Amino acid sequence: MRKVLIAAALAMPGLASAQTVTPPAVVNGITEPGAKAQPVRARGHAAAGDPAEGVNRGLFSVHQFLDRLLFRPVAMVYKTIVPKFVRTGVRHVISNMSEPVVFLNDVLQLKPKRAVRTFGRFAINTTLGVGGIIDVAKGEKLPHRNNGFGNTLGRYGVGPGPYLFIPLVGPTDLRDLIGGQADGAVLPLAVGDPFNRTAYIIPTLALGGLDQRMELDADLNALLSGAADPYATLRSVYLQSRAAEVGEIRHGRGGGTLDDPLVDPEAATGHVAPPAPADVFDTTPADPDASADGAESGKP
Repeated sequence: MRKVLIAAALAMPGLASAQTVTPPAVVNGITEPGAKAQPVRARGHAAAGDPAEGVNRGLFSVHQFLDRLLFRPVAMVYKTIVPKFVRTGVRHVISNMSEPVVFLNDVLQLKPKRAVRTFGRFAINTTLGVGGIIDVAKGEKLPHRNNGFGNTLGRYGVGPGPYLFIPLVGPTDLRDLIGGQADGAVLPLAVGDPFNRTAYIIPTLALGGLDQRMELDADLNALLSGAADPYATLRSVYLQSRAAEVGEIRHGRGGGTLDDPLVDPEAATGHVAPPAPADVFDTTPADPDASADGAESGKP
């Protein structure tokens, strides 16, 4: 259940890039030193790793308002009027188009076995899966794994930088924000048409975001609706899960365990920030199958 909630917390439309490559679910519960999110201090004092907390909280509230007014209602309409098999096919095609970026970053991270698996998955689904509509490769024990330049930068020691919350992008940090832009530029620069066309980019992002918001609605509510401070809860889950993934890529070994994301990070302090509205929002899905590949991460 906890991995599902972490995945939900990380699911977002990813509208900042032309290609959604999202942080995966936590693998092996690894946490990098110093990555644990700190409780919110007294008003006027930002938490460690979140120097722009005041601005971030304001943008978080803006996103919640947009989610209540627009994102969630449209996602629910999408769920109602579009048959499930069509939604599934669209999801598979969008996921399949992310595989070249995953492959490139597997290579850059010096993970040849992962790269071979990613290439095999892409080849099988593009051919036997009719352009990725059917996820044939998953049945061949080749599940999708999220990977991107944010992970590659972390692999070579680039720190996360300040935590950021950006409407339409969601929880992120400076490293992942830059990495996401690089992910989105790969296909437009390497292939060109149609990946560099607005007529391709906007519908792809919109459909992917609607699908993610719809699929993770219940999990997002379970994670955030009961939190005294939804902003701090989401920040804690995001920072821990990203630190865990980067730590797994860098060190290839298990570490400690994550704090339970259902435990409000404000509960243990006497300083509870004023809660934001309880409406929840979508972020970028973590890969539910990432754990199947965790054992390889420490191998070349």
